[in-house]
Amino acid sequence: DGYFYHMMTQCRYSSKDLQGIELITSYVFNQAENIRFNSTVGKFVGYTEHGVKNAEAWNKGPELAGELGVLERYCKFNAPIDYSA
Repeated sequence: DGYFYHMMTQCRYSSKDLQGIELITSYVFNQAENIRFNSTVGKFVGYTEHGVKNAEAWNKGPELAGELGVLERYCKFNAPIDYSA
């Protein structure tokens, strides 16, 4: 009973070159992905009616810069640690 909300952030590394890092953040509600941010695409993409509306708003607001900041602050910063493991 109730609602299910989940957000997952992934850093995908294709090589040790920091330019090849991809950030993917997925927003899931009731087991359906509503919105995804992909740093390769460079914007939020909506997959449901509600997700499309939110993605349009987030691409025009501070949320977009925030996600790009996660790529720099989290993914690129932690890449040497991930590669050494």
